[in-house]
Amino acid sequence: MAEPMRIRATMAGDVADVKVLMNHPMETGTRKDAKTGQLVPAHYITEVTATLNGKTVLDAEIGPAVSKNPFLGFRVKGAKAGDTVAVKWVDNTGDKNSAEAKIG
Repeated sequence: MAEPMRIRATMAGDVADVKVLMNHPMETGTRKDAKTGQLVPAHYITEVTATLNGKTVLDAEIGPAVSKNPFLGFRVKGAKAGDTVAVKWVDNTGDKNSAEAKIG
């Protein structure tokens, strides 16, 4: 089970400023374990999708070059206070995570 994501969404005029912290190890598959010398298996987020009240506003493909516990920030025009922002991701092992927050 993936650890929870943290989402903060605030209004700035007619634009929602959304910030997401995704807890994930983001292993490339090229790093060796210091104790065993064996390669640490690849484990990284491949897809991120964000929606505003159920409508997709961000669809991204990412890969192993992104750092551990990725931070994603984006802005959405036309949002209103009280709208729901949802973010979900899928990784290369099939693990999934999602979270949502109301825009404040």
